[in-house]
Amino acid sequence: MCGIVGVVSDAPVNQLIYDALLLLQHRGQDAAGIVTQQERKFFMHKAKGMVRDVFRTRNMRALPGNCGLGQVRYPTAGNAYSEEEAQPFYVNAPFGIVLVHNGNLTNAHALKAELFSTDHRHINTESDSEVLLNVLAHELEKSTRGLPLRPEDVFTAVRNVHRRVRGSYAVVALIAGHGMVAFRDPFGIRPLCLGRSPGTVVVASESVALEGTAHHFDRNLDPGEAVFVDLQGNVHAQQCAEHPQLFPCIFEYVYLARPDSVLDGISVYQARLNLGETLAKRVVSTVPPNEIDVVIPIPESSRPSATQLAHLLGIPYREGFVKNRYVGRTFIMPGQEVRKKSVRQKLNVIASEFKGRNVLLVDDSIVRGTTSREIVQMARDAGARKVYLASAAPPVRYPNVYGIDMPTSTELVAHNRSIEEIRQIIGCDALIYQDVDGMKRAIGSLNPKLAGFDASCFDGVYVTGDITPSDIERLNESRVDAKEPEEDTSRLALPNHVD
Repeated sequence: MCGIVGVVSDAPVNQLIYDALLLLQHRGQDAAGIVTQQERKFFMHKAKGMVRDVFRTRNMRALPGNCGLGQVRYPTAGNAYSEEEAQPFYVNAPFGIVLVHNGNLTNAHALKAELFSTDHRHINTESDSEVLLNVLAHELEKSTRGLPLRPEDVFTAVRNVHRRVRGSYAVVALIAGHGMVAFRDPFGIRPLCLGRSPGTVVVASESVALEGTAHHFDRNLDPGEAVFVDLQGNVHAQQCAEHPQLFPCIFEYVYLARPDSVLDGISVYQARLNLGETLAKRVVSTVPPNEIDVVIPIPESSRPSATQLAHLLGIPYREGFVKNRYVGRTFIMPGQEVRKKSVRQKLNVIASEFKGRNVLLVDDSIVRGTTSREIVQMARDAGARKVYLASAAPPVRYPNVYGIDMPTSTELVAHNRSIEEIRQIIGCDALIYQDVDGMKRAIGSLNPKLAGFDASCFDGVYVTGDITPSDIERLNESRVDAKEPEEDTSRLALPNHVD
């Protein structure tokens, strides 16, 4: 999961891209990068860290030009500790291309071998984004054959990218001297939208990056669609996939996206309210409401669901945890030990809301169980009589291969365990989960035009239809946590823009 943005304007874009990346900081806290173009020359700065730490005044002054790209990185594959794998990536032929990518290629290993043996292209990192860039570059070279670049050539190249690449990908690329191309995978798993203001065209992962920079949200890119924006700001669009279907990642609505974003016609905030409504029915069937004194959300993403649940059950809603916003989102911190240590630094209890009460804690999801176990114990330490835990999402039982850091089954607390076994591990008095069908109905009802969702981490159904156990095993070998150092305490002090 990453946040990406691209801009073509009639004014300098460095500050605009910086501001958009701040609004997308929740999508990645490991590294940040910006590239701009002026007179066919690219200017780039990227490094590990948060946006506000990576870019100083001197860096911004060194990013001239009226078009550019930016990315905030949350790594799931490759080497998270190498600045070489921060994006954007650059290749010099044809034309000169820079690219940012959100997603995960499930056939990157095969493509890398193919690029070397057949396309005669060299990949210098472990990043699947560099693989994707070289596939795009090769297909652009084939489509132009040395002739001047036309929008039709760009669409031909993207069409061939779709034929070769598997997995999830939302992409923005700059082609030196020609313009910007943006496209989504044929299932639309990762989000990408288009916005405008006078003299400016912007594409970004979430609508909040458009609205927060004073641009009008135009539309979402369709699955498989490519948009080419020339340097004069003219927008060309074409469907480039043979059988596109919209199956957005449901975890975007559960946790990843900001609540003030609208993804594929669905308000993230309203989706979380709906999840709270369906969760309330599950709670009633497990714990009588008269045995719950107070509903307390686990900040931040669960607040809408907890608010709706409390309202429907007629139970007081209280804030029982104070969040330290200078500690990053524990779910997207690479490393189990780092996540575990950061929980008590991230949250502190308001003891008066717990003492002597039966409390229902509401979380957006339970992935590894580390955070949940620590929080339940914090509630008990604060004097709670009983601690019930409700998850607005179903049990996460299966690996995710499309760009979310949950690929190893053994790390998932719900994998091959009953609800009672999970409850005992977490240590709560009752554990209530959302059910998969209820989750899909709650969110899908907000846009009936959707073909469905990628909910593979909940139901084990991989929408691309090409994932085998050997694929998952191979992807696990390249995941970040398998390569990380034993200790990385520097991450504990990372600030968090929004949860």
